[in-house]
Formats: sequence, structure tokens, C-alpha cells
Amino acid sequence: MDYSSLVSRVIDLAIEIQQIPAPTFAERQRAEFLHRRFLDERLLDVSIDDLGNVYGRLPGLDERPPLVITAHSDTVFPAVTNLHLKREDEKVYGPGIGDNALGVAGLFGLLWALRERAGDLTVPGDVWLVANVGEEGLGDLGGMRAVVDRFADRVLAYVILEGMALGQVYHRALGVQRYRISVRTQGGHSWVDHGRPSAVNKLAELINNLTELRLPTSPRTTLNVGVVVGGTSVNSIASEAHLELDLRSEAKRTLQELIQQVEQLVEAANCPQVRVTSELIGQRPAGVIPTRHPLIQLVTRTLLSLGVRPVLSVGSTDANIPLSKGLPAVCLGLSTGSGAHTLEEHINIKPVASGLEQLVLVVEGAFRELSGA
Repeated sequence: MDYSSLVSRVIDLAIEIQQIPAPTFAERQRAEFLHRRFLDERLLDVSIDDLGNVYGRLPGLDERPPLVITAHSDTVFPAVTNLHLKREDEKVYGPGIGDNALGVAGLFGLLWALRERAGDLTVPGDVWLVANVGEEGLGDLGGMRAVVDRFADRVLAYVILEGMALGQVYHRALGVQRYRISVRTQGGHSWVDHGRPSAVNKLAELINNLTELRLPTSPRTTLNVGVVVGGTSVNSIASEAHLELDLRSEAKRTLQELIQQVEQLVEAANCPQVRVTSELIGQRPAGVIPTRHPLIQLVTRTLLSLGVRPVLSVGSTDANIPLSKGLPAVCLGLSTGSGAHTLEEHINIKPVASGLEQLVLVVEGAFRELSGA
């Protein structure tokens, strides 16, 4: 079939999805839209769970384990963000268009392609399409955790869709640990109580100590202070301040060593009149599916057949959850683009055809090759 004929439908739907605000923890409006679209497509067992995950089932010919295809519906952008969108030079620009409006639209692109190839009820087993919440930021993959709790190991595989990164094959789950570190002091007036410790100053000292930690380049390991909040007014000694910290490493042991270093710095920052505490606010577990696994071999062959160079990658995606449980899973991209998580985010239109064909071939191949894996 000519996948380029589907591209305009998928792009139009991605734009429609992108125009619906869906910050993490506030995806309900987008979920209700997707729920209606699943019903319009005559999928079976269409539902929204308590978190806001939307499910629909394309029935197969027999009762073999299903494939679960997911794409996260949430974005990093607050509800007040201007979602202005523009098209130019075979590109579409707009906050969240690639991460992950196109990924969600890809669920429908897969459905349309399967039906166009041979009509309804052509897949050997059920294909569950899921638009899940809570992938970004402090969502902590909560939506995907619920999906995996629902299906567990009673599936052939989990295939996770992202709008960008066509050619990337995320089969290794990057371990991530996130903390909120808080500093509390008595505070006071900047003149009358001068000399008392400031929570802001103490937090700044801690940030300096954190950023001076030596991080290995192999395995790649990162530390990022992404949020700093504190103080009440310019003439007040701050009584409270906090930061949000993101720690990542390709190696589980290295991540644990970094966590221990951070905990030691937090403990050392405590002193008379200063209380420093840390709270775990996010934990994305690590995991891996070996390159020799039939799913990864299938994806690699498929991309090569389409003239796309496969890149076996490590990343923090919804695939972390099934991979951490030893379940077959992979995260794939549908197009290329750049500027994710910025107002200048964009996707390239032309590669979407290859992204859709990749997805259809992987779904068909999975039923053929994974049943005995």
C-alpha cells in the first residue's frame, strides 16, 4: 500500500490532538477526545480508567496473546501555553506536536493502515491501542504502570510510540531517580534579623556542592537541578526553599553510587538552625531486552528494509516499566524533528510514511515471529 496517502490524515489528527491542552495530571480533556475517536473507529472494549488512560481493542482472528501499542497523551506544557501551530517547508511547528501528539495519532494511523491493507479483523490476535497518561515530568510513568498492571505478561509485546526519533530503537531503559530537597530555617527580617541563616543561601550552597560532583562519562551519568523555589520577599530572610533534582545513569550501580553521594551531601548540609530533607518524587526503573531478542531483531530488519538506519538506544520512556519487569518491549519513533519540550518543537512530515510502514510491519511480524519467543 501507499503509506504516503495516510500521512495527511495522521498529520491532521496530530494537529487536532496538539491543540488540546494535556499537561501531566490534567490530560482529561484530551483523553475524552481520544475516547470519542476510539468509539468512532468502532474499536471494542473502549474505556477510560481512573487515571485517564484510554483503551480500545482491534479484535484479532484468534485468542493468542495480544500486542499492546501505547503512546503517551500528556505534554510538558502548562495549560496556559500558547499552542500556536504553523506549517512550512514540509514541517509542522507547535508545542507538543512531536512529543507526543504525533505518537498518539500514530495509534490511529496503525489502525487505518491495517484496515486498508486487508479489511477489518485481519490481524491474527488482538491489538490493544492505548493512549496513556503520566509519562512526562513528575507523572513518573504512572499511566504506563497501570497499563502493565492490567495486561502484565499476558501479551506478545509492548510497543511504545513517540512522535520523533524515527530509527531509534529504545530497548534499554535508563534508570532515573528524582528528589525534592527542602531547606527550612527560622527566617526573619533582612535588617532586624541579619545573621540568621537563609534557606535560599543554604540551598545555593547545596546546589554548588551537587554540581561539583564528578560524574563518569562511561557509563553516561547525569545530574540536573531543574527547579529552584524559595523565599517570600526581597527584604525577608528566606525560611523555606527547595529544589528538584534529576539523576540518571546507564548503569544501575553507578546510579546508586550517585544517589549515596547526594544523600551524604544532604545530610552534611544540616547544621544548627538549618533543617535539610530529601523526598523521593520520581523513580523510573532500569531494564533491558537483549539485542538478540526476536522483537529487536524484527525491528532492526524492518528499519533496514525501509532504508532507515536503526540505532539501538537507551532512554527514559514508558518502555521502562515493562522492561524493568523483564517483559518484551520497545519504544519506536514515527518521524524526525527537533526542539522537543520547547515552543519551537517541530516534526518533519515526509518521514511519517516510513514511520507508519515500520509500525505496521512490526505489528504483523510480531504475531508471526513472537508467538514462540
